[in-house]
Amino acid sequence: MANFVRYHVGDVVQMKKAHPCGTNEWEVMRIGVDFVIRCCGCGHRVMIPRPKFEKAVRKILKTAEEDV
Repeated sequence: MANFVRYHVGDVVQMKKAHPCGTNEWEVMRIGVDFVIRCCGCGHRVMIPRPKFEKAVRKILKTAEEDV
């Protein structure tokens, strides 16, 4: 059975490779076919396809607080 991880806008994830600014923490800004993520170190935004994003994520560091 495959593990299915659900990501939310506002989650902070740790990526396998570090950004050139030195951090590997990214905040999820938009979810869909493509993800938009923002570097927590320098604020640079990147659009990345879902399969590449899911392969590059090491773990979720902070989950978004959802108002239910």
